[in-house]
Amino acid sequence: MWIFGRKGASGFSASSTAEDVTQGIDATALTAIVTGATCGIGFETTRVLALHGVHVVMAVRNTERGKEVKESIVNEIPTAKVDVMELDLSSLASVRKFAAEFVSSSLPLNILINNAGVMAPPFTLSEDKIELQFATNHLGHFLLTQLLLETMKNTSQEQNKEGRIVNVSSEGHRFAYKGMFFDQLNDESSYNPIYAYGQSKLANILHANELTKQFKESGLNLTANALHPGSIATNLLRYHSIINGVIEWVGKYFLKNISQGAATTCYVALHPQVKGVSGEYFMDSNIAQPNSYAKDAELAKELWDISLTMVAP
Repeated sequence: MWIFGRKGASGFSASSTAEDVTQGIDATALTAIVTGATCGIGFETTRVLALHGVHVVMAVRNTERGKEVKESIVNEIPTAKVDVMELDLSSLASVRKFAAEFVSSSLPLNILINNAGVMAPPFTLSEDKIELQFATNHLGHFLLTQLLLETMKNTSQEQNKEGRIVNVSSEGHRFAYKGMFFDQLNDESSYNPIYAYGQSKLANILHANELTKQFKESGLNLTANALHPGSIATNLLRYHSIINGVIEWVGKYFLKNISQGAATTCYVALHPQVKGVSGEYFMDSNIAQPNSYAKDAELAKELWDISLTMVAP
């Protein structure tokens, strides 16, 4: 991993692991939700947060797999506090059900990690008739965040602690269509799986930016940031078996491993250096610069308004 060794202003680099960037942090009083927590960086994020005392709620589609992951974490970390709840982000009904159940549990919420995602599948519509990548990567997380905001506000006020929302985006946001193609979101004839993936990841950044604007206007002690985890050999490219095979072959030489891939998420979620920082884009546990579309405040507001319309009951 020599090519990832250069440290940034934070003191960390692309070769830093999730345990490296959270070393010495005591987070025993915090509660977090991690979506897509059964594999890849979602699993490692859950494990490392639990290692530092965070009560983690795994929001997952496959609860049986989630229970197996929970058991493996508890076996390694006997003091871990981990719960498993069902959530299918491609279904707005599932998002509402999850949020209602979480709110009724009366648990606090300090950290929301919008991690789950799909990458470059063939054109598919969700059960709500929305293109699958936009539905899962952005819209499901948008609605989830909206439904949990009140809990996060209350937790922040009652505990006098900053709440953090972390959107796992991607450098793939640079491959989006030119901006956001709102009038063609569900159009199969213009669908390109990589461009559509980029659009959904661009939406993750714009979402965090608009949240930041609203938090500052309301004087809330909440932050929202987006990040690129790095190029990692995970199962995201499961729809492209040949590409996935090549990546697995060369990945050990050029890509991050899972513990390095989860580092920026854990850094943004827990590290004191990020206190009060909001509306930023992180990469390799340092602030980075997204493309110009990701900084467009008008585009962020337009996405917000359209998203509200799309998730309306």
